[in-house]
Amino acid sequence: MEHWESLCPGGLVFVYDDALFRPGTDSFLLGSFPRLRPGLRVCDLGSGTGLLGLLLLQRQREITVTGVELLPEAVRLAERAAVENGLTDRLTFRQGDLRDIRSLLPAGGFDLAVCNPPYYLAGAGKLPAAEALRSARSEEGCSLEEVCAAAAYLLRWGGTFCLVHKPERLADLCCALRERGLELKRLRLVCRRAGDAPSLLLLEARRGGRPGLDIAAPLCLEEADGRPTAELDRIYFRTKEEPT
Repeated sequence: MEHWESLCPGGLVFVYDDALFRPGTDSFLLGSFPRLRPGLRVCDLGSGTGLLGLLLLQRQREITVTGVELLPEAVRLAERAAVENGLTDRLTFRQGDLRDIRSLLPAGGFDLAVCNPPYYLAGAGKLPAAEALRSARSEEGCSLEEVCAAAAYLLRWGGTFCLVHKPERLADLCCALRERGLELKRLRLVCRRAGDAPSLLLLEARRGGRPGLDIAAPLCLEEADGRPTAELDRIYFRTKEEPT
């Protein structure tokens, strides 16, 4: 079933389908993480129905976002969302396999790449029956190394790559990024409450960057009483976001 929702009152609208990619907290967290400025050229790898691009555009309208998505049905919904929001000049999509990125987009054409990739190694755990949901969860269709290779190809020298992932894959992430000339520069762990073990991580790598890592304080989603933290409220546009 198809669903349309607003990011915030009077804000951009997004679409999702139960058979494709349901929106999750990880997408909103990633949407809040990159440092944005007017004029940035952004590529969203594995863009689904376009939510991440819309999250970035909700924060900074003066950027352009190009999504790359394998599934034609997801691209069709994403393009409808671009039309619905009047953003066809700023939010566009290429249907294709990011493993064949050289046939889709030019080298070095972007300042920022973002990705909410599959978290689990191929063959790990029980997978959903639907192909679209399987590909969103498992690397059986696209590995972490292939995602990093696509980002490295797309980014100009000094461009940045931001993604969300699982903490247990941090060593894999560091290796895959560095092998492609992407140096980890900023890391933030995400936990449910203060003192909990992290459940997600957000990272920024720079093409051609020098070694040196900034580790931020953990991002906590809930207060001790279960209420959302003020930061999570900002991430969900419930309050005004601080300048980035």
